Amino acid sequence: MATLDTAEPTRRDFLYLATGAVATVGVAALAWPFIDQMNPDASALALASTEVDVSSVQPGQIVTVKWRGKPVFIRNRTAKEMEEARNVDIKTLPDPQTDQERVKKGHDSLLIVVGTCTHLGCVPLGHAGEYDGWFCPCHGSVYDTSGRIRKGPAPLNLIVPPYEFISEKVVKIG
Repeated sequence: MATLDTAEPTRRDFLYLATGAVATVGVAALAWPFIDQMNPDASALALASTEVDVSSVQPGQIVTVKWRGKPVFIRNRTAKEMEEARNVDIKTLPDPQTDQERVKKGHDSLLIVVGTCTHLGCVPLGHAGEYDGWFCPCHGSVYDTSGRIRKGPAPLNLIVPPYEFISEKVVKIG
């Protein structure tokens, strides 16, 4: 003999479902502001990238711009400076890297590096040091015209930030 389950939903079942739905929506509405506040604010997003017109940077000149609160050096190298940077035996460098790896193809004269010493974060001086690159007066680190460490306590080359040329004259850093 077969039995049929004829139990009809009761008013109590409806109240359980309605309470659960309201509780779920309430928890989500309460949690959303806490989750949303973890997103970066508009000022942080504005600092995420910067666009620089490099058309006015003369050969041999170093321009400093700010990106994410740090100085970034944009150096328009002369042919002599590029030649010196390319003729270095990279096996002799503490942080071996070729000059071509540090610049964008087609824009070889423009070197863009973060302007903080990789030793303790001081700001190196441009056109200084025995390689005419940068010299950090804090502890004596010397960088060449490609921003590679040549002497001193700094363990790494000057950092090349992510950048791209969005036109022939404008570079976007970040």
